[in-house]
Amino acid sequence: MSTAGPVIDEALVARLISDQFPEWAGLPIVAASPQGWDNRTFRLGDTLTVRLPSAEGYAHQILKESRWLPYLAKHLRIAVPKPLELGHPAHGYPFAWSVNAWLDGQVLSLAAIPDEAALAMELASFLVELRAVPTDDDAPRPGPDTAHRGGPFAYYAPEARAALRSLDVESPVTDQVIDEALASQWASPPVWFHGDVGVDNLLIADGRLAGVLDFGCCGVGDPACDLVIAFTYLSDDSRPVFRRTVGLDDDTWRRARGWALWKAAITLVSPGAPQARRTEQKRAFAAVLRDVSGD
Repeated sequence: MSTAGPVIDEALVARLISDQFPEWAGLPIVAASPQGWDNRTFRLGDTLTVRLPSAEGYAHQILKESRWLPYLAKHLRIAVPKPLELGHPAHGYPFAWSVNAWLDGQVLSLAAIPDEAALAMELASFLVELRAVPTDDDAPRPGPDTAHRGGPFAYYAPEARAALRSLDVESPVTDQVIDEALASQWASPPVWFHGDVGVDNLLIADGRLAGVLDFGCCGVGDPACDLVIAFTYLSDDSRPVFRRTVGLDDDTWRRARGWALWKAAITLVSPGAPQARRTEQKRAFAAVLRDVSGD
């Protein structure tokens, strides 16, 4: 578990920019909203963002994104962050940090969506395209650097069961979800996965998917973790559209349900989880159970 990191605010960003990239000194700096957990993001002027890891356990993500985002961008039609500069530790801030091009749009958690089924197709199509990106031998593999996304669900199953017991919601159905998620593994060659397809990492413009943010957990392995958005956001009507379009087998879908149940349980058991996230994960928990009953 990562320990508490340094204080990251506009003043720190201003000092770092002034010293290391003086051509951008004096540009207005505004904290992004909503903020992520692993990294803090600030808008710099009209066309730039600054991204800083919040603690040591996330410091590798900036280096990974700087290495792999330009490669992924060449194969993807939807916009992804474009790293421009890599900053170095200074002013008491101990990690590498990055300056990226600003991407226009509004995060999905705040956006109005006129056609959810169309969005479900766009999300699924992006994931299909991501899976098709060639996998280099040195591409990141599942493990600590991907927060174990893309690896076997077995890594998180004990935590899921413990959280469900703590919430007093463990049942034969939740046992079924976890058991089915554990019963298979990705048997095909490893493919690219994003690792954190959530409502604050998806950009919407004019009701359409316009960009995908935060590739800090990305890697190559099992793409099941990327399907969790089907339960955290999509409705019972649009979820089948997503499932058909994403084109993965039933075992992968069952592993995705396990990932979704784990995420819901650990969020709901956390007393510090924001209310918006608790509401989202209560919805996901119920959606997983309905999805099982519909099989």
